[in-house]
Amino acid sequence: MTLIMLNAIQYPIRRLFEGLEVGFDGPFGPVWNPLRQLGTLAFFFFWVAAVSGIYVFIFFDTSVSGAYPSIEQLTHQQWFAGGIMRSLHRYSSDAMVICMGLHGLREFSRDRYRGARWFTWFTGIPLIWLLLISGISGYWLVWDELAQYVAINSMEWLDWLGIFGHSVAENFLTRGSLDDRFFSLLVFMHIFAPLFLLFAMWIHILRVNRAKSNPPRGLAIGSFIMLLALSIAYPAVSHPPADLGRVPSTLYPDWFFMALYPLFDAAGAGTLWALVMGGSLLLCVLPWLPPLRRNPAPEVYLEQCNGCTRCFEDCPYSAITMQPRTDGRPFEQEAVVNSDLCTACGICVGACPMSTPFRREGELQTGIDLPSLSLNTLYKKINQGIELTKNTPPEGQARLLLIGCDHGTDVNGFAGSGVGTVSLPCIGMLPPSFLDYLLSGDRMDGVMLTGCAQCDCHHRLGIEWTEQRLAGMRDPYLRKRVPRNRLHVHWAAANQGSALGHQLKTFQNRLQDLAATDSREAK
Repeated sequence: MTLIMLNAIQYPIRRLFEGLEVGFDGPFGPVWNPLRQLGTLAFFFFWVAAVSGIYVFIFFDTSVSGAYPSIEQLTHQQWFAGGIMRSLHRYSSDAMVICMGLHGLREFSRDRYRGARWFTWFTGIPLIWLLLISGISGYWLVWDELAQYVAINSMEWLDWLGIFGHSVAENFLTRGSLDDRFFSLLVFMHIFAPLFLLFAMWIHILRVNRAKSNPPRGLAIGSFIMLLALSIAYPAVSHPPADLGRVPSTLYPDWFFMALYPLFDAAGAGTLWALVMGGSLLLCVLPWLPPLRRNPAPEVYLEQCNGCTRCFEDCPYSAITMQPRTDGRPFEQEAVVNSDLCTACGICVGACPMSTPFRREGELQTGIDLPSLSLNTLYKKINQGIELTKNTPPEGQARLLLIGCDHGTDVNGFAGSGVGTVSLPCIGMLPPSFLDYLLSGDRMDGVMLTGCAQCDCHHRLGIEWTEQRLAGMRDPYLRKRVPRNRLHVHWAAANQGSALGHQLKTFQNRLQDLAATDSREAK
Protein backbone atom coordinates (compact mmCIF):
# COMPACT_ATOMS: atom_id res chain seq x y z
CA MET A 1 0.00 0.00 0.00
CA THR A 2 2.83 2.40 0.89
CA LEU A 3 4.50 1.72 -2.45
CA ILE A 4 1.26 2.40 -4.34
CA MET A 5 0.80 5.71 -2.54
CA LEU A 6 4.43 6.62 -3.20
CA ASN A 7 4.11 5.88 -6.91
CA ALA A 8 0.90 7.92 -7.06
CA ILE A 9 2.82 10.92 -5.71
CA GLN A 10 5.94 10.41 -7.80
CA TYR A 11 4.30 9.81 -11.18
CA PRO A 12 2.69 13.23 -11.80
CA ILE A 13 5.78 15.03 -10.51
CA ARG A 14 8.02 12.96 -12.78
CA ARG A 15 5.82 13.56 -15.82
CA LEU A 16 5.81 17.30 -15.10
CA PHE A 17 9.61 17.39 -14.93
CA GLU A 18 9.93 15.27 -18.07
CA GLY A 19 7.65 17.60 -20.00
CA LEU A 20 9.48 20.71 -18.83
CA GLU A 21 12.88 19.18 -19.55
CA VAL A 22 11.94 18.28 -23.11
CA GLY A 23 10.64 21.81 -23.58
CA PHE A 24 13.85 23.34 -22.20
CA ASP A 25 15.98 21.09 -24.42
CA GLY A 26 14.82 23.14 -27.42
CA PRO A 27 16.23 26.57 -26.51
CA PHE A 28 19.03 25.41 -24.19
CA GLY A 29 20.07 22.00 -25.51
CA PRO A 30 20.46 18.97 -23.20
CA VAL A 31 23.90 20.01 -21.92
CA TRP A 32 22.83 23.52 -20.87
CA ASN A 33 19.33 22.56 -19.75
CA PRO A 34 19.07 24.06 -16.23
CA LEU A 35 16.62 21.37 -15.10
CA ARG A 36 19.28 18.74 -15.82
CA GLN A 37 21.94 20.74 -13.94
CA LEU A 38 20.11 21.68 -10.73
CA GLY A 39 22.73 20.19 -8.42
CA THR A 40 25.68 21.88 -10.10
CA LEU A 41 23.77 25.16 -10.31
CA ALA A 42 23.21 25.03 -6.53
CA PHE A 43 26.99 24.80 -6.07
CA PHE A 44 27.52 27.66 -8.51
CA PHE A 45 25.04 29.95 -6.73
CA PHE A 46 26.71 29.14 -3.41
CA TRP A 47 30.01 30.47 -4.73
CA VAL A 48 28.36 33.60 -6.13
CA ALA A 49 26.76 34.22 -2.73
CA ALA A 50 30.08 33.57 -0.97
CA VAL A 51 32.12 35.95 -3.11
CA SER A 52 29.53 38.73 -3.05
CA GLY A 53 29.06 38.22 0.70
CA ILE A 54 32.77 38.70 1.34
CA TYR A 55 32.67 42.00 -0.53
CA VAL A 56 29.66 43.21 1.46
CA PHE A 57 31.28 42.16 4.75
CA ILE A 58 34.34 44.32 4.03
CA PHE A 59 32.17 47.44 4.37
CA PHE A 60 29.87 46.14 7.12
CA ASP A 61 29.91 47.76 10.57
CA THR A 62 29.36 45.07 13.21
CA SER A 63 27.59 47.23 15.76
CA VAL A 64 23.97 47.93 16.69
CA SER A 65 24.20 51.56 15.68
CA GLY A 66 26.41 51.08 12.63
CA ALA A 67 24.98 47.99 10.95
CA TYR A 68 22.03 49.60 9.18
CA PRO A 69 23.87 52.81 8.07
CA SER A 70 26.78 50.79 6.68
CA ILE A 71 24.44 48.68 4.53
CA GLU A 72 22.56 51.77 3.36
CA GLN A 73 25.79 53.51 2.43
CA LEU A 74 26.94 50.46 0.53
CA THR A 75 23.61 50.16 -1.29
CA HIS A 76 23.09 53.80 -2.33
CA GLN A 77 26.45 55.54 -2.31
CA GLN A 78 28.30 52.62 -3.87
CA TRP A 79 25.42 51.28 -5.95
CA PHE A 80 27.64 50.54 -8.99
CA ALA A 81 29.59 47.94 -6.97
CA GLY A 82 28.38 47.49 -3.40
CA GLY A 83 24.70 47.77 -4.28
CA ILE A 84 25.06 45.22 -7.07
CA MET A 85 27.10 42.94 -4.84
CA ARG A 86 24.41 43.09 -2.16
CA SER A 87 21.75 42.24 -4.73
CA LEU A 88 23.85 39.41 -6.15
CA HIS A 89 24.25 38.08 -2.63
CA ARG A 90 20.51 38.10 -2.09
CA TYR A 91 19.40 36.72 -5.46
CA SER A 92 22.07 34.01 -5.65
CA SER A 93 20.98 32.80 -2.20
CA ASP A 94 17.37 32.68 -3.37
CA ALA A 95 18.43 30.84 -6.54
CA MET A 96 20.27 28.28 -4.44
CA VAL A 97 17.10 27.60 -2.43
CA ILE A 98 15.14 27.11 -5.66
CA CYS A 99 17.75 24.77 -7.17
CA MET A 100 18.08 22.69 -4.01
CA GLY A 101 14.31 22.33 -3.68
CA LEU A 102 13.79 21.37 -7.33
CA HIS A 103 16.79 19.05 -7.28
CA GLY A 104 15.44 17.13 -4.28
CA LEU A 105 11.95 16.96 -5.76
CA ARG A 106 13.29 15.75 -9.10
CA GLU A 107 15.42 13.01 -7.55
CA PHE A 108 12.46 11.91 -5.44
CA SER A 109 10.17 11.69 -8.46
CA ARG A 110 12.72 9.50 -10.30
CA ASP A 111 13.21 7.21 -7.29
CA ARG A 112 16.87 8.17 -7.04
CA TYR A 113 16.96 8.40 -3.27
CA ARG A 114 16.63 4.81 -2.08
CA GLY A 115 18.78 1.71 -2.04
CA ALA A 116 22.44 2.52 -2.57
CA ARG A 117 21.57 6.21 -3.01
CA TRP A 118 20.17 6.65 0.51
CA PHE A 119 23.38 8.29 1.77
CA THR A 120 23.24 11.14 -0.74
CA TRP A 121 19.58 11.79 0.06
CA PHE A 122 20.05 11.51 3.83
CA THR A 123 23.01 13.91 3.89
CA GLY A 124 21.00 16.36 1.80
CA ILE A 125 18.48 16.99 4.61
CA PRO A 126 20.92 18.96 6.85
CA LEU A 127 21.72 21.15 3.84
CA ILE A 128 18.20 22.57 4.04
CA TRP A 129 18.63 23.61 7.67
CA LEU A 130 22.11 25.02 7.15
CA LEU A 131 21.00 27.02 4.12
CA LEU A 132 18.03 28.49 5.98
CA ILE A 133 20.19 29.38 9.01
CA SER A 134 22.73 31.02 6.70
CA GLY A 135 20.10 33.08 4.92
CA ILE A 136 18.05 34.12 7.95
CA SER A 137 21.13 35.16 9.94
CA GLY A 138 22.13 37.30 6.95
CA TYR A 139 18.82 39.13 7.05
CA TRP A 140 19.33 39.83 10.76
CA LEU A 141 22.60 41.64 10.02
CA VAL A 142 20.82 44.32 7.99
CA TRP A 143 18.98 45.27 11.21
CA ASP A 144 15.98 46.84 9.57
CA GLU A 145 12.30 46.27 10.40
CA LEU A 146 12.30 42.94 8.58
CA ALA A 147 15.32 41.81 10.61
CA GLN A 148 13.51 42.92 13.78
CA TYR A 149 10.44 40.86 12.86
CA VAL A 150 12.50 37.79 12.02
CA ALA A 151 14.62 38.10 15.17
CA ILE A 152 11.64 38.39 17.54
CA ASN A 153 9.70 35.54 15.95
CA SER A 154 12.78 33.31 15.83
CA MET A 155 13.52 33.87 19.50
CA GLU A 156 9.89 33.32 20.49
CA TRP A 157 10.00 30.09 18.49
CA LEU A 158 13.09 28.96 20.42
CA ASP A 159 11.59 30.08 23.74
CA TRP A 160 8.74 27.60 23.24
CA LEU A 161 11.23 24.77 23.79
CA GLY A 162 11.98 26.03 27.30
CA ILE A 163 15.70 25.26 27.05
CA PHE A 164 16.81 28.71 28.22
CA GLY A 165 16.61 29.99 31.75
CA HIS A 166 14.61 33.05 30.72
CA SER A 167 12.87 34.34 27.63
CA VAL A 168 15.38 35.21 24.91
CA ALA A 169 12.76 37.16 22.97
CA GLU A 170 12.54 39.75 25.76
CA ASN A 171 15.94 41.05 24.64
CA PHE A 172 14.27 42.31 21.46
CA LEU A 173 11.27 44.07 22.97
CA THR A 174 12.70 47.30 24.36
CA ARG A 175 15.00 49.99 23.02
CA GLY A 176 18.59 49.67 24.19
CA SER A 177 18.26 46.02 25.18
CA LEU A 178 20.85 44.90 22.57
CA ASP A 179 24.57 45.64 22.50
CA ASP A 180 27.36 45.17 19.98
CA ARG A 181 28.12 41.65 21.22
CA PHE A 182 24.83 40.56 19.66
CA PHE A 183 26.08 41.55 16.21
CA SER A 184 29.42 39.89 16.82
CA LEU A 185 27.48 36.68 17.51
CA LEU A 186 25.39 37.17 14.36
CA VAL A 187 28.47 37.75 12.23
CA PHE A 188 30.04 34.60 13.66
CA MET A 189 26.86 32.65 12.85
CA HIS A 190 26.55 34.04 9.34
CA ILE A 191 30.19 33.22 8.54
CA PHE A 192 30.39 29.74 10.00
CA ALA A 193 26.96 28.49 8.94
CA PRO A 194 27.92 28.73 5.23
CA LEU A 195 31.25 27.05 6.01
CA PHE A 196 29.40 24.15 7.62
CA LEU A 197 27.05 24.20 4.63
CA LEU A 198 29.98 23.85 2.22
CA PHE A 199 31.42 20.99 4.27
CA ALA A 200 28.02 19.26 4.28
CA MET A 201 27.75 19.73 0.50
CA TRP A 202 31.09 17.94 0.13
CA ILE A 203 29.83 15.06 2.28
CA HIS A 204 26.63 15.02 0.20
CA ILE A 205 28.55 13.99 -2.95
CA LEU A 206 31.22 11.94 -1.17
CA ARG A 207 29.93 8.57 -2.38
CA VAL A 208 29.33 9.73 -5.94
CA ASN A 209 32.13 8.74 -8.28
CA ARG A 210 33.29 11.56 -10.58
CA ALA A 211 30.75 13.93 -9.02
CA LYS A 212 30.35 17.22 -10.88
CA SER A 213 29.96 20.37 -8.83
CA ASN A 214 30.40 22.90 -11.64
CA PRO A 215 27.74 23.53 -14.30
CA PRO A 216 28.72 23.79 -17.97
CA ARG A 217 30.56 27.05 -18.57
CA GLY A 218 27.92 28.49 -20.88
CA LEU A 219 25.14 27.78 -18.38
CA ALA A 220 27.20 29.30 -15.56
CA ILE A 221 27.85 32.47 -17.57
CA GLY A 222 24.19 32.73 -18.58
CA SER A 223 23.02 32.22 -14.98
CA PHE A 224 25.40 34.91 -13.72
CA ILE A 225 24.22 37.36 -16.39
CA MET A 226 20.63 36.64 -15.32
CA LEU A 227 21.49 37.41 -11.68
CA LEU A 228 23.36 40.55 -12.70
CA ALA A 229 20.46 41.80 -14.81
CA LEU A 230 18.03 41.12 -11.96
CA SER A 231 20.33 42.94 -9.52
CA ILE A 232 20.40 46.02 -11.74
CA ALA A 233 16.68 46.02 -12.58
CA TYR A 234 15.42 45.22 -9.06
CA PRO A 235 18.17 46.04 -6.57
CA ALA A 236 17.88 44.69 -3.04
CA VAL A 237 16.94 47.42 -0.59
CA SER A 238 16.31 47.63 3.13
CA HIS A 239 13.18 48.33 5.15
CA PRO A 240 13.28 51.28 7.54
CA PRO A 241 15.76 50.83 10.42
CA ALA A 242 14.77 48.54 13.28
CA ASP A 243 13.09 50.20 16.26
CA LEU A 244 12.49 47.89 19.20
CA GLY A 245 10.08 50.42 20.64
CA ARG A 246 7.43 49.82 17.98
CA VAL A 247 5.95 47.03 15.90
CA PRO A 248 6.62 47.14 12.12
CA SER A 249 3.43 47.70 10.13
CA THR A 250 4.35 46.69 6.56
CA LEU A 251 6.91 44.05 5.62
CA TYR A 252 8.11 42.51 2.37
CA PRO A 253 9.70 39.18 3.34
CA ASP A 254 11.94 37.01 1.22
CA TRP A 255 9.57 34.06 0.77
CA PHE A 256 12.37 31.67 -0.14
CA PHE A 257 13.82 31.97 3.36
CA MET A 258 10.89 33.24 5.42
CA ALA A 259 7.91 31.23 4.19
CA LEU A 260 7.37 29.65 7.62
CA TYR A 261 7.11 32.90 9.59
CA PRO A 262 3.51 33.70 8.60
CA LEU A 263 2.63 30.16 9.69
CA PHE A 264 4.22 30.91 13.05
CA ASP A 265 2.06 34.01 13.37
CA ALA A 266 -1.08 32.08 12.44
CA ALA A 267 -0.61 28.72 14.18
CA GLY A 268 1.96 29.25 16.91
CA ALA A 269 5.33 27.82 17.84
CA GLY A 270 4.15 24.31 18.70
CA THR A 271 2.54 23.76 15.31
CA LEU A 272 5.61 25.06 13.51
CA TRP A 273 7.96 22.81 15.50
CA ALA A 274 5.75 19.82 14.76
CA LEU A 275 5.78 20.70 11.06
CA VAL A 276 9.51 21.24 10.61
CA MET A 277 10.67 18.41 12.85
CA GLY A 278 8.07 16.00 11.53
CA GLY A 279 8.86 16.99 7.95
CA SER A 280 12.61 16.63 8.50
CA LEU A 281 12.14 13.21 10.11
CA LEU A 282 9.90 12.07 7.25
CA LEU A 283 12.50 13.15 4.69
CA CYS A 284 15.22 11.31 6.62
CA VAL A 285 13.35 7.98 6.73
CA LEU A 286 11.84 8.28 3.25
CA PRO A 287 14.47 6.02 1.60
CA TRP A 288 13.17 3.13 3.69
CA LEU A 289 9.41 3.77 3.20
CA PRO A 290 9.22 1.14 1.81
CA PRO A 291 12.73 -0.29 1.32
CA LEU A 292 13.77 -0.56 -2.32
CA ARG A 293 13.73 -4.05 -3.78
CA ARG A 294 17.29 -4.25 -5.02
CA ASN A 295 18.68 -6.63 -7.59
CA PRO A 296 21.73 -8.63 -6.50
CA ALA A 297 25.09 -6.92 -6.85
CA PRO A 298 27.52 -8.12 -9.53
CA GLU A 299 29.72 -11.11 -8.78
CA VAL A 300 33.44 -11.23 -9.53
CA TYR A 301 34.87 -14.39 -11.15
CA LEU A 302 38.57 -14.39 -10.40
CA GLU A 303 39.39 -17.03 -12.99
CA GLN A 304 38.37 -14.42 -15.62
CA CYS A 305 39.55 -11.27 -13.80
CA ASN A 306 43.04 -9.90 -14.54
CA GLY A 307 42.73 -6.85 -12.27
CA CYS A 308 42.64 -4.35 -15.14
CA THR A 309 40.69 -1.79 -13.00
CA ARG A 310 38.23 -0.88 -15.80
CA CYS A 311 35.17 -1.83 -13.75
CA PHE A 312 36.62 0.16 -10.84
CA GLU A 313 37.13 3.22 -13.04
CA ASP A 314 33.66 3.06 -14.63
CA CYS A 315 31.47 2.40 -11.57
CA PRO A 316 29.26 5.47 -10.98
CA TYR A 317 29.00 4.95 -7.20
CA SER A 318 32.46 3.73 -6.14
CA ALA A 319 30.93 0.33 -5.36
CA ILE A 320 34.00 -1.47 -6.72
CA THR A 321 37.44 -1.34 -5.12
CA MET A 322 40.70 -2.95 -6.16
CA GLN A 323 42.35 -5.09 -3.50
CA PRO A 324 45.40 -7.40 -3.36
CA ARG A 325 44.99 -10.69 -5.17
CA THR A 326 43.69 -13.61 -3.10
CA ASP A 327 43.73 -16.55 -5.53
CA GLY A 328 47.45 -16.78 -6.22
CA ARG A 329 47.17 -15.92 -9.91
CA PRO A 330 49.96 -13.71 -11.36
CA PHE A 331 48.00 -10.45 -11.12
CA GLU A 332 48.44 -7.71 -8.53
CA GLN A 333 44.79 -6.87 -7.87
CA GLU A 334 41.25 -8.16 -7.98
CA ALA A 335 37.89 -6.36 -8.10
CA VAL A 336 35.74 -6.43 -4.95
CA VAL A 337 32.10 -5.28 -4.99
CA ASN A 338 30.48 -3.48 -2.05
CA SER A 339 26.82 -4.49 -2.38
CA ASP A 340 25.69 -1.64 -0.08
CA LEU A 341 26.89 0.92 -2.65
CA CYS A 342 25.83 -0.97 -5.79
CA THR A 343 22.76 -0.12 -7.87
CA ALA A 344 23.10 -3.22 -10.11
CA CYS A 345 23.33 -1.02 -13.22
CA GLY A 346 25.65 -3.47 -15.00
CA ILE A 347 28.06 -0.78 -16.25
CA CYS A 348 30.92 -2.85 -14.83
CA VAL A 349 29.91 -5.76 -17.10
CA GLY A 350 30.16 -3.49 -20.13
CA ALA A 351 33.58 -2.31 -18.94
CA CYS A 352 35.11 -5.77 -18.55
CA PRO A 353 37.34 -6.79 -21.48
CA MET A 354 36.29 -10.41 -20.93
CA SER A 355 32.66 -9.53 -21.77
CA THR A 356 32.64 -10.76 -25.35
CA PRO A 357 30.26 -12.90 -27.43
CA PHE A 358 33.04 -14.33 -29.59
CA ARG A 359 33.29 -17.73 -27.93
CA ARG A 360 33.30 -20.95 -29.87
CA GLU A 361 31.86 -23.27 -27.22
CA GLY A 362 30.36 -23.29 -23.75
CA GLU A 363 28.60 -20.50 -21.91
CA LEU A 364 29.95 -16.99 -21.95
CA GLN A 365 32.00 -16.02 -18.91
CA THR A 366 33.32 -12.67 -17.84
CA GLY A 367 35.33 -11.22 -14.99
CA ILE A 368 32.34 -9.54 -13.36
CA ASP A 369 28.73 -10.45 -14.05
CA LEU A 370 25.24 -9.39 -13.06
CA PRO A 371 23.15 -12.21 -11.53
CA SER A 372 19.84 -10.64 -12.57
CA LEU A 373 20.98 -10.40 -16.23
CA SER A 374 24.12 -12.41 -16.85
CA LEU A 375 26.26 -11.95 -19.92
CA ASN A 376 25.15 -15.35 -21.16
CA THR A 377 21.48 -14.36 -20.74
CA LEU A 378 22.17 -11.12 -22.63
CA TYR A 379 23.78 -13.15 -25.41
CA LYS A 380 20.68 -15.33 -25.67
CA LYS A 381 18.36 -12.29 -25.70
CA ILE A 382 20.33 -10.72 -28.51
CA ASN A 383 20.24 -13.92 -30.54
CA GLN A 384 16.48 -14.13 -29.94
CA GLY A 385 16.20 -10.62 -31.32
CA ILE A 386 18.17 -11.68 -34.38
CA GLU A 387 15.86 -14.62 -34.98
CA LEU A 388 12.77 -12.45 -34.50
CA THR A 389 13.83 -10.04 -37.24
CA LYS A 390 14.28 -12.88 -39.72
CA ASN A 391 10.59 -13.70 -39.62
CA THR A 392 8.90 -10.30 -39.45
CA PRO A 393 10.25 -7.86 -42.08
CA PRO A 394 8.34 -7.18 -45.29
CA GLU A 395 10.11 -7.74 -48.58
CA GLY A 396 13.30 -5.69 -48.82
CA GLN A 397 12.94 -4.03 -45.40
CA ALA A 398 16.07 -3.60 -43.31
CA ARG A 399 16.47 -5.69 -40.18
CA LEU A 400 17.78 -4.01 -37.06
CA LEU A 401 18.09 -4.52 -33.32
CA LEU A 402 16.97 -1.74 -30.98
CA ILE A 403 18.83 -1.84 -27.66
CA GLY A 404 17.64 0.43 -24.86
CA CYS A 405 17.52 0.74 -21.07
CA ASP A 406 14.82 0.17 -18.48
CA HIS A 407 14.63 3.87 -17.56
CA GLY A 408 14.22 5.51 -20.96
CA THR A 409 11.59 4.91 -23.61
CA ASP A 410 10.21 1.36 -23.46
CA VAL A 411 11.85 -0.26 -26.48
CA ASN A 412 9.69 -3.41 -26.34
CA GLY A 413 6.82 -1.48 -27.90
CA PHE A 414 8.81 -1.20 -31.15
CA ALA A 415 9.34 -4.94 -31.63
CA GLY A 416 8.15 -6.42 -34.93
CA SER A 417 8.31 -5.42 -38.60
CA GLY A 418 12.01 -6.17 -38.88
CA VAL A 419 12.88 -4.74 -35.44
CA GLY A 420 14.14 -6.82 -32.53
CA THR A 421 14.45 -5.27 -29.06
CA VAL A 422 16.57 -5.77 -25.95
CA SER A 423 16.29 -3.73 -22.75
CA LEU A 424 19.14 -3.44 -20.23
CA PRO A 425 19.35 -1.99 -16.70
CA CYS A 426 21.58 0.67 -18.26
CA ILE A 427 22.85 1.12 -21.80
CA GLY A 428 26.36 1.28 -20.30
CA MET A 429 26.06 -2.46 -19.60
CA LEU A 430 26.36 -3.29 -23.32
CA PRO A 431 29.92 -4.38 -24.17
CA PRO A 432 31.06 -2.83 -27.51
CA SER A 433 32.07 -6.30 -28.71
CA PHE A 434 28.37 -7.19 -28.94
CA LEU A 435 27.94 -4.46 -31.57
CA ASP A 436 30.83 -6.01 -33.46
CA TYR A 437 29.10 -9.38 -33.18
CA LEU A 438 25.74 -8.04 -34.40
CA LEU A 439 27.16 -6.21 -37.40
CA SER A 440 29.48 -9.03 -38.47
CA GLY A 441 28.31 -11.04 -41.45
CA ASP A 442 24.57 -10.93 -42.11
CA ARG A 443 23.32 -11.21 -38.53
CA MET A 444 21.77 -7.73 -38.63
CA ASP A 445 21.54 -4.85 -41.08
CA GLY A 446 21.87 -2.28 -38.34
CA VAL A 447 21.85 -1.61 -34.60
CA MET A 448 20.22 1.36 -32.88
CA LEU A 449 21.12 2.32 -29.30
CA THR A 450 18.92 4.36 -27.01
CA GLY A 451 18.53 4.93 -23.29
CA CYS A 452 17.70 7.81 -21.00
CA ALA A 453 17.63 11.42 -22.15
CA GLN A 454 21.01 12.91 -22.96
CA CYS A 455 22.74 14.34 -19.87
CA ASP A 456 20.23 12.55 -17.65
CA CYS A 457 21.34 8.93 -17.40
CA HIS A 458 19.50 7.22 -14.53
CA HIS A 459 22.79 5.61 -13.52
CA ARG A 460 24.74 8.82 -14.13
CA LEU A 461 27.55 7.64 -16.42
CA GLY A 462 26.02 5.01 -18.71
CA ILE A 463 25.45 7.36 -21.65
CA GLU A 464 28.82 9.09 -21.27
CA TRP A 465 30.80 5.84 -21.13
CA THR A 466 28.85 4.38 -24.09
CA GLU A 467 29.59 7.42 -26.24
CA GLN A 468 33.27 7.33 -25.33
CA ARG A 469 33.51 3.59 -26.07
CA LEU A 470 31.91 4.08 -29.47
CA ALA A 471 34.28 6.95 -30.22
CA GLY A 472 37.34 4.88 -29.27
CA MET A 473 38.12 7.15 -26.32
CA ARG A 474 37.51 4.62 -23.57
CA ASP A 475 38.29 0.94 -23.10
CA PRO A 476 36.78 -1.36 -24.09
CA TYR A 477 36.30 0.58 -27.32
CA LEU A 478 34.41 -0.35 -30.46
CA ARG A 479 36.73 -1.75 -33.09
CA LYS A 480 37.39 0.33 -36.19
CA ARG A 481 36.27 -2.51 -38.44
CA VAL A 482 32.64 -2.07 -37.28
CA PRO A 483 30.73 -0.08 -39.96
CA ARG A 484 29.55 3.12 -38.27
CA ASN A 485 26.98 3.79 -40.96
CA ARG A 486 25.07 0.75 -39.73
CA LEU A 487 25.03 2.01 -36.17
CA HIS A 488 22.74 4.77 -34.90
CA VAL A 489 22.40 6.37 -31.44
CA HIS A 490 19.42 8.36 -30.20
CA TRP A 491 18.91 9.12 -26.50
CA ALA A 492 15.25 9.40 -25.50
CA ALA A 493 13.49 9.98 -22.19
CA ALA A 494 10.50 7.87 -21.16
CA ASN A 495 8.09 10.41 -22.66
CA GLN A 496 9.88 10.69 -26.03
CA GLY A 497 8.60 7.50 -27.63
CA SER A 498 7.28 9.28 -30.72
CA ALA A 499 10.64 10.92 -31.39
CA LEU A 500 12.37 7.56 -30.96
CA GLY A 501 9.91 5.93 -33.36
CA HIS A 502 10.62 8.60 -35.97
CA GLN A 503 14.38 8.09 -35.59
CA LEU A 504 13.89 4.34 -35.88
CA LYS A 505 11.94 4.66 -39.12
CA THR A 506 14.47 7.09 -40.55
CA PHE A 507 17.31 4.72 -39.70
CA GLN A 508 15.50 1.78 -41.32
CA ASN A 509 15.04 3.78 -44.51
CA ARG A 510 18.70 4.76 -44.45
CA LEU A 511 19.72 1.13 -44.10
CA GLN A 512 17.52 0.20 -47.06
CA ASP A 513 19.14 2.90 -49.19
CA LEU A 514 22.55 1.69 -48.07
CA ALA A 515 21.68 -1.89 -49.01
CA ALA A 516 20.44 -0.75 -52.43
CA THR A 517 23.65 1.19 -53.03
CA ASP A 518 25.79 -1.80 -52.03
CA SER A 519 23.78 -4.03 -54.36
CA ARG A 520 24.32 -1.69 -57.33
CA GLU A 521 28.04 -1.43 -56.62
CA ALA A 522 28.31 -5.24 -56.40
CA LYS A 523 26.83 -5.52 -59.91
